[in-house]
Amino acid sequence: MLLLSGYKVKASVWKWLHIAIGCFVTAGGLLLLKHSGVVTGGTAGLALSLSPMLNIPFHYLFALLNLPFFLFSYFYMGRSFTFTTMIAITMLTGLSSLDSVLPAFTIPALPGAIIGGAFIGVGLIGLFRNGASLGGATILALYLHRKHGINPGKSNFIFDFIVIASSLFAYSLTSGLISVLSIAVTSTVLALFKRKLTTVKPEEARPVHIASVN
Repeated sequence: MLLLSGYKVKASVWKWLHIAIGCFVTAGGLLLLKHSGVVTGGTAGLALSLSPMLNIPFHYLFALLNLPFFLFSYFYMGRSFTFTTMIAITMLTGLSSLDSVLPAFTIPALPGAIIGGAFIGVGLIGLFRNGASLGGATILALYLHRKHGINPGKSNFIFDFIVIASSLFAYSLTSGLISVLSIAVTSTVLALFKRKLTTVKPEEARPVHIASVN
């Protein structure tokens, strides 16, 4: 009995460690995109686009935009998944806020889009495989994958493309095209690892080592 209890504790620790790593990698990707002037999709992309226009810090806006998706997650993905996603979003929000203490710097748009997009894809895989997401379109992509077997890379690309298309008023056409490249990289990473994404129910999500993803 004690052995079983110890195993559960160890499994839980590994799960949250992998979620934290996933959030850290994703935050790094978002940081690269932000400093290269490239926007991404989903609620993160909307937050990056609207943040300078509304003069609201990215981490606050990102949290607010995710609130409506929690209801969908609660009713269709389960309480455990919703709670884990909320914690993951909180982690990402906290990590993203650290950008304010970093010195100002810029990154060329093209490499920033490719590397940042890849980082976000890898980070999302780490979260998906441990029963979490980062809200918004990632919840819908995971739901469609689990319920209907739709490739998460394809659905994620469609959602993100819509976000980027709607944000072109804040960015130049060139920046928009580079942004499309970024989400294409993210979606390709998700598609390549489709078979490795967790297929268990949200309430039964188990931790999986993501060393092979990095």
